[in-house]
Amino acid sequence: MHPRLTLALTLIEAVAILAYAISGFIEARKRRLDAVGTFLVGFATAFGGGTVRDVLLEHRPFYWVEHQTYVIVLFVASLFAPFVLRTLSRLFSERALLVADAIGLGLFSISGTSIALEAGMPAFTATLMGVATGVFGGLIRDVLCNVVPLILRDSRPYATCAFAGCWLYLLLDHFDVDSVYSLIIATAFILIARLVTFKLNVRLPH
Repeated sequence: MHPRLTLALTLIEAVAILAYAISGFIEARKRRLDAVGTFLVGFATAFGGGTVRDVLLEHRPFYWVEHQTYVIVLFVASLFAPFVLRTLSRLFSERALLVADAIGLGLFSISGTSIALEAGMPAFTATLMGVATGVFGGLIRDVLCNVVPLILRDSRPYATCAFAGCWLYLLLDHFDVDSVYSLIIATAFILIARLVTFKLNVRLPH
């Protein structure tokens, strides 16, 4: 993998983990979970999609095993859950939860697609890997919090935005657009598409 692409993916993964961890922490606070519950929800949200991807690609060790620093930061944050969650509740509203979730969706989906392509997966399979990376963290978070997963209860485009963005990434790659620019453009597309369709209340047909 090209060094610039490796660096871009590393930064994207870091931001995506932070965004999804925040959404997991906020959901944990809403459910009044203790420090253990907060850690489990934050961990599952941040690393669930990437772990599913690694299992499907037979990649070992898992991403969170190779990058234990992220896990340690999450663990320490969960020990101070009451303070952390009170702070987050002041800084992040429901709208911020939506934005954090959309950021994580875009970043994880495109990084998952890129990693699948590097592993030699065909285009369609790579897009499915990307979507799985993007949506499974939120899905596991909702299951752990005993709510119907967002992807199932909200008819506004969610996985659809990720799917379209992954194909945009493949299209840009096909036309030899710089890999870093392709990552940024496709990620921004998913983020904007998710927020715009939510704002306009666009819904998929039942």
